[in-house]
Amino acid sequence: MTPVQKLAVLVLLILVLMASAAGVTWQVQDWRMGNKLAEQTSLHKDDLAAISNAATAQARIEQDKRLDLEGRLQSIDEAHFKEFSDAQKNISRLRDRLATSDLRLSVLLAEDSASGCHVPATSGAVGVVHAARRAQLDPAHAQRIVAITDYGDQGLIALRACQAYVRAVAR
Repeated sequence: MTPVQKLAVLVLLILVLMASAAGVTWQVQDWRMGNKLAEQTSLHKDDLAAISNAATAQARIEQDKRLDLEGRLQSIDEAHFKEFSDAQKNISRLRDRLATSDLRLSVLLAEDSASGCHVPATSGAVGVVHAARRAQLDPAHAQRIVAITDYGDQGLIALRACQAYVRAVAR
């Protein structure tokens, strides 16, 4: 073999060694990057698991708050329904008593202011009201007055229920 051929073989051998060394370097680099990517993936999975656990705990807390609020609203609703039904029963009893003339509604009549003192000279066993003059209302008028007060009571009960609901929700 001539020296030029030896040199060419040597250069070719050096090029092959360099190419194989570069290939090995790429493989080592690939192995190192693979390990880094695996480590980052593991850290990412841990972060996602922590975020997921925190979100689950927060959702559980919010669900417990919602259930507590629903329970409070349910008890408020039951209390106002009981108050409403009691008022209905009372009004119904009052209407029945007015219809059977067991109870009569009356109003105090105004006295003439020119007559002077309205206090009777002798005390009576009738009551403590000094104005002795009263007028009894017709049962039909009494029923209408009771109906009007019933609507007012229903409105007040509904208003208290709404206010309790707003207070419970605003907490």
